[in-house]
Amino acid sequence: MPTQANPNINLNLVLDQVAKDKGIERGVLIATLEDAMKTAAKKHFGQDRNLEAKYDPEKGVVELFQAIVVVDEITDPVQAVNQITMAEAHKKGMEVEPGDELVFQIFYRDEDAAEAKAQDDQYGDILRLKTFRRGFGRIAAQTAKQVILQRTRDAERENVFNEYKDRKNEIVTGIARRFERGNIIVDLGRAEAVLPVREQVPRETYRPGDRVQAYVLDVLRESKGPQIVLSRASVNLLTKLFEMEVPEIAEGIVVIEAAAREPGGRAKIAVSSRDSDVDPVGACVGMKGSRVQAVVQELRGEKIDIVPFDEDPARFVCAALAPAEVSRVIIDEANHAMELIVPDDQLSLAIGRRGQNVRLAAQLTGWKLDINSESRVREMREFANRSLGALPGVNEMLIETLYAHGFRQAKDVAEASPDVLSQIPGLDPARIPAMQEAARKQMVDDAAELSRMDHEREQARIAEARRHPDELNQSERMARVRGLGEKTIEALQSSGYKSVEDIANEKDLQKLGDVPGVGIKKARQLKSAAENYLVEEAKLRAELNAERGMPPPSASGSAEVAKSP
Repeated sequence: MPTQANPNINLNLVLDQVAKDKGIERGVLIATLEDAMKTAAKKHFGQDRNLEAKYDPEKGVVELFQAIVVVDEITDPVQAVNQITMAEAHKKGMEVEPGDELVFQIFYRDEDAAEAKAQDDQYGDILRLKTFRRGFGRIAAQTAKQVILQRTRDAERENVFNEYKDRKNEIVTGIARRFERGNIIVDLGRAEAVLPVREQVPRETYRPGDRVQAYVLDVLRESKGPQIVLSRASVNLLTKLFEMEVPEIAEGIVVIEAAAREPGGRAKIAVSSRDSDVDPVGACVGMKGSRVQAVVQELRGEKIDIVPFDEDPARFVCAALAPAEVSRVIIDEANHAMELIVPDDQLSLAIGRRGQNVRLAAQLTGWKLDINSESRVREMREFANRSLGALPGVNEMLIETLYAHGFRQAKDVAEASPDVLSQIPGLDPARIPAMQEAARKQMVDDAAELSRMDHEREQARIAEARRHPDELNQSERMARVRGLGEKTIEALQSSGYKSVEDIANEKDLQKLGDVPGVGIKKARQLKSAAENYLVEEAKLRAELNAERGMPPPSASGSAEVAKSP
């Protein structure tokens, strides 16, 4: 530990270098040095002494002082080390009054012997401590070093915390360094961050040295230093990536109104434009899909649907369910729910694989969504007419009223509160008990009929799926292609695409995309879906021919799909 009287050591250079290397303010280092010297002195001379350390920037040293108060008489033994009586002060030739504070500098005896001896001779009995002994140098050095190291670490941690607390909700890039219980430790340069298991995408894997781009989820102040928590699974990572790739979003022209994401699988974002001349979806897609593809690549192949936002919730929900087509929308404002009716061939597309499409649409729009096919709705209506019509006193008009209020079968009437039923127009409250009793009996017959209907529906579905391809007309074949609904089929056929082969063999995607209601993105999807269908159709034809004992088709008669360049 350097001493303030050594002319060969100037702490200014040391402070400047440490401040530069560690990124710590010079004032913080000076305060640390002063505290370290004061701590060491108190440890050596006693904690009761009123000592103070001050840094002299001109000399580049830390000087130590003791303050002594002049009193008439010393009454407190503990404070005796910090007091001097008037009589004793006068003996030393000092003109003082009670209450005056005298400040004496304490020297290092082994560094400036002459000045230290002079102080000892004049004020030694006043200070009651002489000057620093030779052994104090080692104690001061050790104590000061510990304090300085600790304060320096604290200052570095504080700097890191202050730097990254303002970067919360931003995207950072680092290098994966190591793994701790499944968590990935990411080196951000000046700090390390953690990517917890819960914030990782299941299908993504990393190795030490891999680049990691992630969203700063939180910055926590911990005893061991600030902890920066990253996320690759957050929906905010998706929106921030679009802000980086789409200048119109960064400038506020295009706004991301909502976003939904299932990490590693699929995501949807809804965008709007504040400028009528700017297409929000086109701006996010970019020239030849360059912008959205950049986001897809960063998310390692996650599919992204970009839909236009609409103030009309029904239109917004229909857009969110794309590429499926919706026939009708029934809105239940009270429960913030919608019933969506889609063509039969669009049901599986609207629901998506394992319900993913409708689930993401519900998250994106904030509405509860229930999807039914047109045939299913007809079946439900016919069943409701039979089930509700079997109840006493229920005519066609009352069936319509009950159906409009959400009663789809006798079970709904049996389980409803009498107070709710009494509020339905045209329903006599006096007849409610008898109606509910009859409804409970009707439930048994309804359950059996529903089971039968489900069985018949499944058998019909299997039979339809197993129809021989040669028995289907071109419209029926096209309807089996994933993503093709009735309206799109009509538009395609009007544009010259009469069969599945016409779509699969189309080499000019721009031409296919020019079909009304298609677009370049859907054109790629339809071409791929048509190619897949032809492959599956060929397998089904061969299987059915084998079952019927028919010879396999000739090479010339088989469907051939032109490979895309």
